[in-house]
Amino acid sequence: MDTMINFPNLGIHLNNVGKLIHIGKLDIAYYGICIAIAVLCGIAMACYEAKRTGQESETYMDLAIYEVIFSVIGARIYYVIFKWDYYSQHLGELFNLRNGGLAIYGAVIAAVITAFAYSRIKKISFPLMVDTAGLGLVLGQIIGRWGNFFNREAFGDYTNNLFAMQLPVSAIRGDEITDIMEANSVVIEGIKFVQVHPTFLYEGLWNLGVFILMNLYKKNKAFDGEVFLMYLGGYGIGRFWIEGLRTDQLRFWNTEIAVSQVLGIVLFAAAIIIDIVVRVRRKNVIKSMQGH
Repeated sequence: MDTMINFPNLGIHLNNVGKLIHIGKLDIAYYGICIAIAVLCGIAMACYEAKRTGQESETYMDLAIYEVIFSVIGARIYYVIFKWDYYSQHLGELFNLRNGGLAIYGAVIAAVITAFAYSRIKKISFPLMVDTAGLGLVLGQIIGRWGNFFNREAFGDYTNNLFAMQLPVSAIRGDEITDIMEANSVVIEGIKFVQVHPTFLYEGLWNLGVFILMNLYKKNKAFDGEVFLMYLGGYGIGRFWIEGLRTDQLRFWNTEIAVSQVLGIVLFAAAIIIDIVVRVRRKNVIKSMQGH
């Protein structure tokens, strides 16, 4: 029964959603499979966009090797930093990724730094590179979020909205169950369930919208890098909202301030400001050239 996941208001009842697939003596997590598919699709999207814009797709194949390595490292470092109260007492868990512990913002930060370094070494336009790779990044996020579904994680507090999701208490971490969730828990066939916001689904759908807008706008962008700014701003404001629903927030040390909410609103504001500044500068340059 702890493999059940229900969406009662949609009439969807999934009786056997496992966390692992067994191949002989090898156990492979569905979370890992989702991430692997996300990476491959992201690379394919970036290569497609590179060809469309007259770039070498091999450049992005090579970049992807470094991006995958450093993004995983960045995601883990980011998570550990804001969970240091725990890891400082459990140093043996620092490199144990089987129980989760990867933060997407850490991966994004590492990916941007890696892309910048790679663009400098290869003497390629960094703004054009992030426009191209950014489409693959957001596509990967859409797919990768389904790993949270299989892991029964990244959910929000109690809700009874259309997308409400029921999870067995035995399948989730106890410290993520709030008083409201407990008060509204239900028993189905002798198994206790909590009903929550499926925030992984919200984020996936939000990112799908961002992905569509980026693709619709890319042919009309005013300058290289603007499509990536659209990603940063769009994802940032969406994450600010969605993070407020989650019960597993990473918080600044000894505070109740959610790190991802702060970073999300900062990225949203920064993306708008940078876009305005670049557009004004370009307009002034054009006027100056026309004056001569």
